[in-house]
Amino acid sequence: MATSEIAQCLSGTLSPDTNTRIAAELNLAELFTRSAPSVEIKSQVREAVFRGLSDQDRKIRSLSAHTLSSIANCDWPDEYPDLLTSLIGLLSSGSPDSVHGAMQVLTEFIKSDLTEDQILPVLRELLPVLLGILGTSESHSALTRARTVSVFRQCVTALFMVKDQHPQSVTEAIASVLPIWLEAFKVLLNIDPLRDMANNSSWDGLAVRIQVFKTLDTLHTSFPRALIPHLFDFLSASLNNLRSLYPTFSAYYLAATESIPSPSEDDPIELPQLLCPIIDFLAAVIRGGKGRDWVVDENIAAIVSSVFAFVQMTDEDVETWTNNANDFVAQEEDETQAYSVRVAGFDLLGSLIERTPLQTTKSIQLSLEHVIRTSEQAHNTGDNDWWRPLEAALAAVGSQAESVLDCIEDEQESGHPRPIDVDYLLANVIPPVLGQSGRGFVFASQYAKILPLQSAGHYLEAAIQVLESGEAGVPVKISAVKAVHNFCQDGEDSAFISFAPQIARDLGPFLLIASEDTLSLILETLSVVIEIDQGKWLTPELTEYLVSATLEVWSKNSKDPIFISILTDILASLTSSPAQGIYETAVKKSLPVLSVSISSAKKEESWVASSAIDLVSSLVKGAPASGLGDGFFHLLGPSLFACLNVAEDRDVLQNGIACLTLIIRKDCNQILSWKDESGRNGLEYVLSIVAQILQSQDESGGLQIGDLIIHLLRRAGEAVLPVLPQLLQAMVSRMNSAKTATFLQSLVIPFAFLINNQRDTVLSLLESINIEGRSALDILIQTWCENAETFQGFWPSRVSSLALTQLFTAERRSLQNLTVKGNIIIKPETKNTIMTRSRTKTTPHEFTAISFPAKALKIILHDIQSGGESATLTAQGEAYDVDSDDGDEEWTEEETHQGFKQDEFAMLSDMLGPKGMAFDNDEILDDNDDEDLKSDPAHLLSFIRESAAHNYNNFSSLVDQLSPEEMLVVRRIVNGSS
Repeated sequence: MATSEIAQCLSGTLSPDTNTRIAAELNLAELFTRSAPSVEIKSQVREAVFRGLSDQDRKIRSLSAHTLSSIANCDWPDEYPDLLTSLIGLLSSGSPDSVHGAMQVLTEFIKSDLTEDQILPVLRELLPVLLGILGTSESHSALTRARTVSVFRQCVTALFMVKDQHPQSVTEAIASVLPIWLEAFKVLLNIDPLRDMANNSSWDGLAVRIQVFKTLDTLHTSFPRALIPHLFDFLSASLNNLRSLYPTFSAYYLAATESIPSPSEDDPIELPQLLCPIIDFLAAVIRGGKGRDWVVDENIAAIVSSVFAFVQMTDEDVETWTNNANDFVAQEEDETQAYSVRVAGFDLLGSLIERTPLQTTKSIQLSLEHVIRTSEQAHNTGDNDWWRPLEAALAAVGSQAESVLDCIEDEQESGHPRPIDVDYLLANVIPPVLGQSGRGFVFASQYAKILPLQSAGHYLEAAIQVLESGEAGVPVKISAVKAVHNFCQDGEDSAFISFAPQIARDLGPFLLIASEDTLSLILETLSVVIEIDQGKWLTPELTEYLVSATLEVWSKNSKDPIFISILTDILASLTSSPAQGIYETAVKKSLPVLSVSISSAKKEESWVASSAIDLVSSLVKGAPASGLGDGFFHLLGPSLFACLNVAEDRDVLQNGIACLTLIIRKDCNQILSWKDESGRNGLEYVLSIVAQILQSQDESGGLQIGDLIIHLLRRAGEAVLPVLPQLLQAMVSRMNSAKTATFLQSLVIPFAFLINNQRDTVLSLLESINIEGRSALDILIQTWCENAETFQGFWPSRVSSLALTQLFTAERRSLQNLTVKGNIIIKPETKNTIMTRSRTKTTPHEFTAISFPAKALKIILHDIQSGGESATLTAQGEAYDVDSDDGDEEWTEEETHQGFKQDEFAMLSDMLGPKGMAFDNDEILDDNDDEDLKSDPAHLLSFIRESAAHNYNNFSSLVDQLSPEEMLVVRRIVNGSS
């Protein structure tokens, strides 16, 4: 490969002409593919690219820097050991071009290529050079100097990552390096930022300041103690920078009277890129509490005033939100807002009110008063932008509604006056602007808790007027919808009942034209409205209209799981309304459409059938206790069975089984009495589907099969008896090949249910069935004992334990003589040894052998110890905790809350469910467990005591087979004392 060829290709890759550059890159790739480059050639390439870092043309320097970064990623340090020294040499050369090129390489190099061992030596040599470049503004461009701060920030991050491995070295580096840089930062930030924007051709000067504030935020996170001596200076500089920048922000982004200058390089430099890091730094320090002595009344007032100013809607916001409802909704939702100055400002205000609630709320009141006065004056003088400051102030206060309301409540409980007069705002300031700015609606709904019922009614009337108006703009209409949602979700039903029919009807047309976030908001609002007073106000006519609109939305969005979830809630709420004729109307309007969709959905569009089945299930959930109504399954059955018989999609199968289970629970007779044209009844079809699932190797479709079988056994009664032996035999046969724990649970639990109700009949039947040389009873018991402790859910675990007590007390020879797996045997050569993954795979587990009665007793004790019966063992009227002998009697408040602060723990509790229980806690019964399942008795403790008293299965000898811990639990239960 000739060096000249490489040089020519490399030259071509730097061409400004796109076609020439692409051709050169392809030729270069071909040259390297034909012949692997020698060490000499690779060295020549690196030298050529390195020289490009000092080229007079900025674009060539940038392309060379990008190329050299890629080379360094592959070759450094082994094949390119002198790279770092060479780069530092360029930085020290004094040439602005060379420094510019080298800095672009270092920006990527420090971020991705330095290892832990290389960081400290590199920083000792590099950082002084960078500091020198930063301080010579007359020689180097602002963008080059900004890169030095960016590299310094990456160095700080690198130091933080290795501080545990090299604590002393990092401490020394921080002590010697940081103070010098922090002093430099103070000098830079004390310069008026307007000087950086004096050049009308570009705002490149802001780049250094942007990187400084980002670095301060990183330092506050990584090494906050090093920042403390300088913290007041930086906080004050942050506030001063905000004050200084606001007139420019207003001119370029609010009034938009000026055009934003173009950058000198490719990446744009705009004011929000500086404002956000400043605001973020203030928020982080205030939230962390280290600047509490700085957070005094004067500074709090200044921050609140700045937030109110900077969160105003820009011209771009106004245009975007007016033309695109989805953008408006997305930016208004806390969880989905794109990051912006507005979002950062809300976050800063939240940090401030969390740290000093009373002082911040008082400052909010003062700033509000000022905004109201100036907005009114601007309005009276004909200023078209009079609404911006008022909208921003209301948005800011609304974003902290929960904290403000808490502060008001705390002060009132202490006998102090309210720190903010929200009542005055709701009564006098908001109503006049409702038609001009949607913010008033949202603000009022955010403070609905303190609104009198009559006032809430007035706001709803105003919202309805906006919804029905042909002149109101998109943001105002959407704000009215959000207000309706908030009012109806948080307010008293009695205030909204009279408005519910009209609101529901007004929302209907929006459903047909909305999409994405807007549609989601409207659907959620409609769902909340329908739930007002349980939908007793609904009429058949309105229900028919709403169902039609709902189905229209579904037909356009049948693939979207979020929309389907809300639509199912809406249909369930409609059908559960106790008003006369509502259920029948909803079913009549929707079931024919859904049935056709279920049967006619193409295989490649399986989500249509799946979502249609979901919607049918919601109809069933809302059905009255009297049943599904005549003809329900007659219409649905053929479509549903035809779909499930050929279903290959997992979701279709799972949703179909769940739907059948609901129908069996609600109105089993409809399935039993239905017949097809050949005389085959619904029960046969259900059993056919069960058989299909049992034979399938895809076990995911059978996760709900256990529920289906149990409810079929419970509801079908004698109708299922003729086929029960075949069904049970098929289930036991499938246990031999089942692999997943959830599928095995679905196969075992129906037997547990039957044993609790017809123990001896079921056992006799199982004893008589032979499968591949083993009795069905042996297969069931072995499977049960191996998987019982992995069963998920409160009721399955409970019914399993209760059934085991039935088997234990049966004292049948077939059970007493059964031997099952006990504990894993740990061999002497593997004890205290970590086994490799390959060895684990080739070394089969070995277990002790134990009699079934002893194993059943161990499983029952495990259920008791894990909280199945109770967290405590009740004995003689006293509660005894089985784990109370741990010696730790006293806990600190922090330990009580698992290391979280009180308010943090409360937040987690709200997230995870009632009383702080985890979302997957088995003690919270699922909605699928209807009342007769929930009320199944549990007497595990009584069982232990009675077994000991009557010596069932030679109980005393079984106890000797237990572990010492299990024996202790038995002794406590039997003795009824500690």
